[in-house]
Amino acid sequence: MLIGQLSAAECHKMLKKMRFGRLACARDNQPYVIPIYFALDESYIYAFSTFGRKIEWMRKNPLVCVAVDDVQHQSDWTSIVVFGRYEELPDTPEWKHERNRALQLLQERAMWWLPAYVPAASNGKRHSSTPVFYRIRIESITGYRAKPDQIEQITVREFVPAKTRNRWWRSFLAMAEPRKQNYSVE
Repeated sequence: MLIGQLSAAECHKMLKKMRFGRLACARDNQPYVIPIYFALDESYIYAFSTFGRKIEWMRKNPLVCVAVDDVQHQSDWTSIVVFGRYEELPDTPEWKHERNRALQLLQERAMWWLPAYVPAASNGKRHSSTPVFYRIRIESITGYRAKPDQIEQITVREFVPAKTRNRWWRSFLAMAEPRKQNYSVE
């Protein structure tokens, strides 16, 4: 596998295509990671939630991190990490433009309101139905991409005929298994 670092521009391009990631926040030295749907616009990641633990924690400590992965195969993946600052977009006249921008970007994504408006499976209730729009101001971004090397690109299909593939594979696995030893006590 070959792993290379992405430029900031490549990270932004990839983030524009993505819509699902994991948001990490912390309070009192306790980390908390949750899935989020998001939209990207230049220097911000926009998201939506209802009031709960993550909003409460981000209000107390606005330093957050967002991780996004695109995994095609164990040796073909892209991973991006964004460090940033939480900024709530309150429902006030001063923030109307920013809230409208967040709503516009999020509505370009199918089912953008998930998982905020899905009842919890345990009790069927939500914490609150009041929408909280927020954005993460991107302060730094890093990314890595892995691609298979030449050896990994050669597959069993390329060098084993179809008729013998299953038989060959079973015998290969049998050889790879640890041998059972017969020990006798004398």
